[in-house]
Amino acid sequence: MVEILFLCGTGKRAVVASVARANRGKIDAALEDLSVESAVDLQKVLKTSTFTSRKDAFNTLLANIHLFQSRLGAMLFLISALLSRELEDIQADRDDPSQPLVTAPFGHASQEIVNLLLCGEAVPNVFDGKMDLGGGMSLKGIPNNVEVGFLTLLESLNLCKVGQYLKCPKWPIWVVGSESHYTVLFALNPNVQEENELEERESKIRRAFDAQDQSGGGGFISVEGFQQVLRDTDINFPSDKLEDLCNAGIIVWSEFWQALLQLDKRAGGMKDPTGLMGKKQFTIFHFNGIAKSVLNGNASAGGSCPIQRPRLCKLNVTVPPRWTQDEYLADVVSASTSSSKDDSILSLAPPGQTNQHAPLVDCIRTRWPRAVCSWVGDVPSIV
Repeated sequence: MVEILFLCGTGKRAVVASVARANRGKIDAALEDLSVESAVDLQKVLKTSTFTSRKDAFNTLLANIHLFQSRLGAMLFLISALLSRELEDIQADRDDPSQPLVTAPFGHASQEIVNLLLCGEAVPNVFDGKMDLGGGMSLKGIPNNVEVGFLTLLESLNLCKVGQYLKCPKWPIWVVGSESHYTVLFALNPNVQEENELEERESKIRRAFDAQDQSGGGGFISVEGFQQVLRDTDINFPSDKLEDLCNAGIIVWSEFWQALLQLDKRAGGMKDPTGLMGKKQFTIFHFNGIAKSVLNGNASAGGSCPIQRPRLCKLNVTVPPRWTQDEYLADVVSASTSSSKDDSILSLAPPGQTNQHAPLVDCIRTRWPRAVCSWVGDVPSIV
């Protein structure tokens, strides 16, 4: 909590909001009869303290931890983050300051709030950096690397494109967004983030491509932008292939990627003559803080209803070796003739591992494409 507040305060300060009448040791009694029906009611009892010392802020939060665990806790922490950033800067961060930060009627957090807590700025988009729209207009995304990342079901539905800053955070922890709820995905081993040589190469090329993509994540760039990508990534296509890619006047990522799979690694492509495209295997955990029925848990005292509790799920993840060009084309054909979105991935599951599916798996595949996931017991839920 301290680190988040100082992140919002650009490392210089943190503001902690609390309830004036909630003295240490008497928080439960203070909140018992407290009614907050409007902003005016809240202002009457709200108390704020500003800190430049992390130690002092930590001690204050620790002394009031029961308050932040109460029914007012989430709201007080949000107010603390907003005031740490300062309201003028919050409005300057946003593309459209007229929109509410919390949406009615259910009180869902906007993407600005999520980004504020993750990167310290209330920017509204999840791509990297800024997107120039021309005419002096731009859209704001994540400005730099973050410690905790973000994945969203919306990307698997092609409704947005999460940038590398949020997909590859410092620590293997991701907030997972669904249509109505946020959960947490995490790994105990930071090696899940490590990339081999070809993965690093792909990430570099993708970042260069996305930097030229002015379509809002549509996956295509201009010929001029494409030439810049080739310069930035030292890719040398044969002249005839380069002409084919540029004929349409725009370059689509999928076509560019297929061409890279055919281009030798020594020319800047992704074709590996050694065939050393090893797979990954790791364990990852998912936590949903909303109480769910635990089907394989012990029955309740009455014996008729499953236990309701927050759910922690352990997933075994295998990321198959990267496609060769022939495998890529074969998979495209398979996917186009299949009635199930997972049929084309099922054959990539290693022997002995069952390929299971849930919306969470779609989120995981936005970070590790073609990942095969399995678990024991209840299906992990992101709602």
